[in-house]
Amino acid sequence: MSSKFQVMIIAFMLAAVGFFIVWYKVAFLNIPLTPHEKKDYFTISAEVSFSGENAPAEITMALPAQQEDVKIVSQESESGGFGFTISETEEGERAVWSKRSIEGKQKIYYKITVSPEPVYSYMPEVDTEAETVRPLYSNTLDTDAFFALWGEVERAAALNLIETVRVHSSGPLTFAAQLIDQLNHKAPSDSVKMLLNMEGEDKVSLITKILMHEKIIIRKVRGIYLKDRQKGRTLMEMLEVYTEKGWKLFDYEKGHVYKPRDMFIWQRGNDALFTAKGVSKPKLRFSVIQTQVPVISTIQQNIYGSNSEFLNFSLFTLPASQQNAFKQILLIPMGVLIVVILRILVGIRTMGTFMPVLFSLAFIQTTLLNGLVMFFVIVFSGLFIRFYLSRLRLLLVARISAVIIVVIAIMSLMSIISYKLGLTQALSVTFFPMIILSWTIERMSILWEEEGGREVFIQGSGSLLVAVLAYFAMMNEYAAYLFFSFPELLLVILAVIIVIGRYTGYRLSELFRFAPLGHS
Repeated sequence: MSSKFQVMIIAFMLAAVGFFIVWYKVAFLNIPLTPHEKKDYFTISAEVSFSGENAPAEITMALPAQQEDVKIVSQESESGGFGFTISETEEGERAVWSKRSIEGKQKIYYKITVSPEPVYSYMPEVDTEAETVRPLYSNTLDTDAFFALWGEVERAAALNLIETVRVHSSGPLTFAAQLIDQLNHKAPSDSVKMLLNMEGEDKVSLITKILMHEKIIIRKVRGIYLKDRQKGRTLMEMLEVYTEKGWKLFDYEKGHVYKPRDMFIWQRGNDALFTAKGVSKPKLRFSVIQTQVPVISTIQQNIYGSNSEFLNFSLFTLPASQQNAFKQILLIPMGVLIVVILRILVGIRTMGTFMPVLFSLAFIQTTLLNGLVMFFVIVFSGLFIRFYLSRLRLLLVARISAVIIVVIAIMSLMSIISYKLGLTQALSVTFFPMIILSWTIERMSILWEEEGGREVFIQGSGSLLVAVLAYFAMMNEYAAYLFFSFPELLLVILAVIIVIGRYTGYRLSELFRFAPLGHS
């Protein structure tokens, strides 16, 4: 296998792995691609109001479970002087408030903050076999119990409706759909009219009783739409029917439906939504408030609230000081890529290979204009001192050491003068790499002696050009966010650099250099 083919295989694998991890984090871990993206949060408040009767009181309320398309971010209870616990039941968790004695009007609250987003964390599997589900939801009625309180005419009407639905259905799903359709038909049959006009019977109770009579496994579903500025609402009630393919949702008006994207399921099951003992006039109302929060400020919260082991190795789990350090470090590969492209493909000559990247980091701290001014002052002052030292015929190590000390002295003097003049930006001159500056001054002076001032100008201006371009690339807010949130993009940059490293053709500058030969 040739080395060129190996390079292409390695580059392809690196890029594929990098892009795959980015896709996985965006699609499954909900990390956004843009730094200013905002996320919707909905706070659902359940308010239970009642009056005390100077007796022991106990209020219970069903609590929602984690859902696949809506993530529960936080839950809290505002119960005043009540004791608060959470109990486990067959149908899920229930909040329990209790107090020995209360009087007067009282209110307690339970708040849940949710975010509409897919949840891919581990959730325990549920056995959906009928034998397992039936004990929980086998609220079926035999014929005698079904007709116990009805007269002969009503019984005949019910049996006629059931027979009509049976003929036009093939199983629990279609039976429920046909039943709801019959009860909502614009031109209902005489049997439907009679049943709906019965005292104490409504559409919901009729659907429930008939499905239970047919031994169809059902359960109630209560939910609320995630819409802003809802106040004093009750939960919308729907119905789920168990079939061979699992639970299917039904609306009492529309029949079989899919769960709306903006609906939050508060309770599944046939238990009461809330109960109240030892109090009078209990009432439960819900309200919804929407807020928008920048995703960048909530990423850590999402990571710590997830069960994904992959995120335990994210940079967001590091302390804040370490995160700030990596925000700077992860900018360097971007500058390195700029250097590789400009040196190998364009042919720009620089003083040192990656010296421009270090100057770019310094420019980020000092701002570009102040950094360029400081660079020229330090380099030209250092060159003057270096030319004088060359006359003293010092050895290389001593000469470089002397230049380093001179550079530090110049930087200290610039800081003092800028402080006295009130130029606070110039105080950040200390971010310049002193050793690199000293070697740059030494290299420039040697190059001046060997090649002349023109070559010094070409390489010096090339270094500054690369440093400025790298500065703009590294200062890009979008790029900085991407590399910190998706450090696996370093694999993509590595792949690009490996591919460019195999290039041996003409550089762009050489095409201009040899252009006259094409006209001869």
